[in-house]
Amino acid sequence: MNRLTEELLSLISDYRPGGEFTGAYNIREDGGCAGRQSSENILITPKLGKPGIDILVKPGTKGETVYIPACVTHSGVDDLVYNDFVIGENAEVTIVAGCGVHTEGEEESRHNGIHHFRLERGARVLYLEKHIGIGMGSGARRIDPVTRIELGPDAYMEMDTTQIGGVDTTERATEAAVGEGAKLLIREKLLTEGEQTAHTDFKVMLDGEDSRADVVSRSVAKGQSSQSFRSVMCGNSRCAGHSECDAILMDGASVSAIPELSANHLDAALIHEAAIGKIAGEQLIKLMTLGLSEQQAEEKIIDGFLK
Repeated sequence: MNRLTEELLSLISDYRPGGEFTGAYNIREDGGCAGRQSSENILITPKLGKPGIDILVKPGTKGETVYIPACVTHSGVDDLVYNDFVIGENAEVTIVAGCGVHTEGEEESRHNGIHHFRLERGARVLYLEKHIGIGMGSGARRIDPVTRIELGPDAYMEMDTTQIGGVDTTERATEAAVGEGAKLLIREKLLTEGEQTAHTDFKVMLDGEDSRADVVSRSVAKGQSSQSFRSVMCGNSRCAGHSECDAILMDGASVSAIPELSANHLDAALIHEAAIGKIAGEQLIKLMTLGLSEQQAEEKIIDGFLK
């Protein structure tokens, strides 16, 4: 791995420069593999015919973590990768993903990760994904994640995604089919500034009896940046679904929220909430009376909002 890869890994995962990951991992660097290791219960193999890997977690696996970070360290790199996960019956695993993009020149750099998850009966996954852009180049830093999720009976997936800083443009698409007794929990945290743009598109199909989904997006838009949030939730059986978009608007930025609920069963219970607005004046005043400057007070409020 080069120095920039190590720097990016430290920002998007718990890697420490000069150290190493333990257990199963696959490190992607500028479109290639910079390191790969399977464990006794987690098998990682390269795909045939297209870029990417297959990750198989054996049934009954407990308490293991697999790392799959991707790093782009140069301008002009357009990285496309397909990662497929099969999580065996009653397995419990943490997946640490994420992408860091660096530019030093005028050309755009981009990472497009297409992830497909299939969770068998009773499987449980905690999926952690951080995105960040760095570098002094004028070329755009772009990250476009695509996530497709299939939850089998009584499966559970918690997806925590964070993008705070440096990414000039992002298109974020997530599709999920939730089976009988399964639950999907999604938490998105997003910050844009300057001229950055971000579009989030969620589509959740609650297909199984007693399936559940809870999708919450929290975002802050600064400068002249723009964001859009679209959430489609379809209740096709007896189910419970909740979708929420909360955004703080600052400077000359813009945010739009587009909810869509579709109940196709008498016992489908679906809720959507959306709130977009500026930081409340009384919050600023309260913190400023404690000795903080206005800028410090704003930063404190934003940090708490995105936590």
